[in-house]
Amino acid sequence: MYTSPLVVLAVAATSVHAHAIFQRLWVNGVDQGFVKGIRYPTYNGPITDVTSNDIICNGGVNPLHTPLPTDIINISAGSSVSAEWHHGLNVNGGLDPSDSSDPIDSSHKGPIMAYLAKVDSALTTTVTGLKWFKIFEDGLHSDGTWAVDTMIANKGLVHFKIPSCIAPGNYLLRVELIALHGASVYPGAQFYVRTPLRT
Repeated sequence: MYTSPLVVLAVAATSVHAHAIFQRLWVNGVDQGFVKGIRYPTYNGPITDVTSNDIICNGGVNPLHTPLPTDIINISAGSSVSAEWHHGLNVNGGLDPSDSSDPIDSSHKGPIMAYLAKVDSALTTTVTGLKWFKIFEDGLHSDGTWAVDTMIANKGLVHFKIPSCIAPGNYLLRVELIALHGASVYPGAQFYVRTPLRT
């Protein structure tokens, strides 16, 4: 089966104290570079208003760093990818030994998901109205641990595959971490969103 390259533009969001920012994308074990192709926020605070358009790819209370990136990351359908998260922006990659909350505070238990949305251009700045579909989900495990615990054990890396059935084209990839430690009261759940594009 022939698969065409896909284009990925990463779009990121984060959270305040003890939270995390998606800042590197790995494709088949190869680091694509620090914030390359990633729309990332200016601080690591969460999105908590699920009725806001900011929940899509950040903004508002968690503004994106500008100018937005123009890098496009090519990914083939069926590729293994990893989203790398850290408590703060970490140019050198890897865990920050001086930060006990890196990659995220261990109290921030919750699921991690990844979604794609087909777009005309991987450089689009319009994210409202897109049709997102889930390609990955990791939640509560049978031993009582969460996806976030796995991410911490993997030093900030979340591993998943781009499905081999994805048609060639431009896509946004959205990686979302939901911290549930405050979810018993609205607006308690904290959404940390990162979105990449693929073609």
